[in-house]
Amino acid sequence: MLANSELRTVKKDMANLNFDVVVKIGSMALIRQEDNDLDYNIFARLGAQLKPGYILVSSGATEIGRLDYMKRNNGNELKGDMEEVKTDYAAQGQSILMENYRQFIKPIYSIRQVLVEHSHFNDEEKREHIKKLLFRAANQNAIPIVNYNDAVSSEENRKMELAALRKKEENIVECIDNDETAAVIATLVQAKIFIMLTSVYGIYKDPKDPSTLISEVTAPNMDQLIEKLTKMMQYCKGASREGTAGAISKLKFAQKPLECGSTVIIAHAKYKLDDIIQGKVKRTLIQLKED
Repeated sequence: MLANSELRTVKKDMANLNFDVVVKIGSMALIRQEDNDLDYNIFARLGAQLKPGYILVSSGATEIGRLDYMKRNNGNELKGDMEEVKTDYAAQGQSILMENYRQFIKPIYSIRQVLVEHSHFNDEEKREHIKKLLFRAANQNAIPIVNYNDAVSSEENRKMELAALRKKEENIVECIDNDETAAVIATLVQAKIFIMLTSVYGIYKDPKDPSTLISEVTAPNMDQLIEKLTKMMQYCKGASREGTAGAISKLKFAQKPLECGSTVIIAHAKYKLDDIIQGKVKRTLIQLKED
């Protein structure tokens, strides 16, 4: 447990600094594939290292809700309209997701659930409201846990709202998945480090060959860095390629945080955050850096 003097130091340090770390974890990284159940080791390892100055963007509510429903209904899944099924699973899984993080995050820290939709980032006033909420959390000894609000989001309405926004401005936030949501959050708070945790070790030239892991990607300016990222996307050959863990999405949405000066790291969720940040484990690190 932190002493009062240490808590005051945390609050003082965050008063004039941007966020230290934004962490995003995907649904599949939270699930044990061998028995289709929650991986409590991942929750425990991640939760133990979160602290004020960190923001967690966590997927998983929908998949966890699905698994929980099946456990309580003899292995049967919901049937019917897929959008409604997804909504129902998300509503069921949200509380379980938060319960598990609360169990493993140090009790000295508060946690704050922040459910967002695309509209929160396409409106300047709402965007500023979210930003202030996140910074207050850091100064109030709390850790924000952000997720897209699937339980109340209608895909049909979302598409209509986005179409209307495109008529007004070119660059809009869609929040098509939590990779984008996390990247927007990292950009909003100008995070020093943006970590995307996955079920693989990073970006590979050939996902079937572990020796082709790309450990570091640097460039002195964004034009050259984007050129390198675009080349890396070609290795993935589409979002569904086996072993990529949504690599194209991650590389695409990493660009805005990189432009704002964040260091981006893609790594396996089984590792400790400290070890990932310090380069003690396999990872892909991307940053602007003079040669």
